[in-house]
Amino acid sequence: MISAAATREHGRADSAGPASALQISHLVKRYGSFTAVDDLSFAVAPGEFFGFLGPNGAGKTTTINAIVGLARFQSGTISVFGADVERDYRRARSLIGLSPQDFNFDRYLTAEEILTYQAGYYGITPARAKARVEQLLEQFELSDKRGLTYLQLSGGYKRRLALARALVHSPNVLILDEPTAGLDVELRLELWDFLRRINSEGMTVVLTSHYLEEVELLCSRIGIINHGRLVALEEKHALIARHGQSSLQDVFLELVGRKHES
Repeated sequence: MISAAATREHGRADSAGPASALQISHLVKRYGSFTAVDDLSFAVAPGEFFGFLGPNGAGKTTTINAIVGLARFQSGTISVFGADVERDYRRARSLIGLSPQDFNFDRYLTAEEILTYQAGYYGITPARAKARVEQLLEQFELSDKRGLTYLQLSGGYKRRLALARALVHSPNVLILDEPTAGLDVELRLELWDFLRRINSEGMTVVLTSHYLEEVELLCSRIGIINHGRLVALEEKHALIARHGQSSLQDVFLELVGRKHES
């Protein structure tokens, strides 16, 4: 069972600081003549469990890449607990943990080495890194897999490792891009329980997923984009009620005007 205990060693955001954990203002990202993100603005409050939805190609991953510094953008601003991701990028990066949709591990490193190297990227001393890695290996039931390389791990353990890596530096904001893709039902339910618990302990979580029932179950507020533009931003129950629908999936289909891919 995944435990939420000691997920964060300490909070690094000032509790008396900015009102937003994540603030995106008038973000524009183009690839040549194609506009992937078009004047996007929204904020996520500290401790919120926020769902960020859209069909394939809507601009979700591009937005996430802009937040974490993997994509440069043409205009707009992004800040994490007040730290601008361009002007104060070191602090902004230290406050974010990303579990990406695609596995991007070094295939020749073991699970333990992946976590240790990740800790080093954030300037964590070897002694502290060793203790933190041990903690996460135990927490995600990876202790007996520590010597296995990425290629030797099953899909479920790769997902666990991706989440452990995202948490190794004790971030304040956790961004999850399709975190349960490919997981069996038992592990998916276990991960949902873990995410609820770390959120209840104060972790700000931003979730994007094609499993709309997952988003409806976990998230308190929803943002939906289509063709790079925000088409909905509202508390979950109010959004569903205002559209006269019975579920988030029905609202999604109404707003994006296409069949949802699950």
